[in-house]
Amino acid sequence: MPKLGEKSLLLIIMVALFWGAYPAMEAQADSSICADCHEKTTSDFQDSYHGRAWTGKSHSCQSWHGDTDRHLNDPSLETIISFEKKSQQSAVELNKKCLDCHDSSSHVSLWDMSKHSSNDLSCLDCHDIHTRQSEVDQPNVCYACHGSVRMASNKISHHPIIEGKIECSDCHNSHGSLSHSMLVEDNVNQLCYRCHAEKRGPFVWEHPPVEENCSICHDPHGSRHENLMKEKVSNLCQDCHNSNLHSGRAYDGDAGFAGSGRAANVGFFARSCLNCHGNIHGSTHFENHVYTR
Repeated sequence: MPKLGEKSLLLIIMVALFWGAYPAMEAQADSSICADCHEKTTSDFQDSYHGRAWTGKSHSCQSWHGDTDRHLNDPSLETIISFEKKSQQSAVELNKKCLDCHDSSSHVSLWDMSKHSSNDLSCLDCHDIHTRQSEVDQPNVCYACHGSVRMASNKISHHPIIEGKIECSDCHNSHGSLSHSMLVEDNVNQLCYRCHAEKRGPFVWEHPPVEENCSICHDPHGSRHENLMKEKVSNLCQDCHNSNLHSGRAYDGDAGFAGSGRAANVGFFARSCLNCHGNIHGSTHFENHVYTR
């Protein structure tokens, strides 16, 4: 086999380098054309997560926005795949662009089953891929649609969402899950036990609604009653427990504490039923015993 001369070897190396670099050169050329009109967007994209991930690869603006030849002659939304609110494409078409790369992620594997998908939301309704951080600004982005949650989280008793100690995604998978309300756990109780492990038990005497669902008594986003309770404690207890064993008479403007005797109102002093029944989540005592902390 004849030996290659230095010039021939150098030529081969240059050709190999050229073809290896060609995809990146093509992407750069495409982006530079787009930058003529979209200078800020393309500049931000270079420093973004996607921009860094695509460096040196055969990705370009056309990978997302389709063939831009028509758009150069007619710069309108009709001649390009746009991810703006006035886009001519459906949410399914836009999301497919994202899923082409992200469908292997377990975090988004149940997207088609999610409430967001069934309501025709696109990925770009929450994410901005051109910025340095494509992470969602929680909870502000979530509040844009979930106004009732915003209101609840600003009530006097609430989980520390607005304080920035927890995020919506700590409890919900916005991309879909097998649980109700897109919870990150199999059910409400398993989710609550992540932070409130002391309520898990097992106990000698277990409170049936506690075993079933924490949200029977608590509103997780916020309440005007202490400890996220859905009602004032005495009223909440009497939703299930009548007053056959001892008086549970309620007070109002006409029948208050005075004149009716302590026994009639013992359930409404200070912490109400909790004065005697302290361990309402479960107790080491038997059912008919007084539960102490």
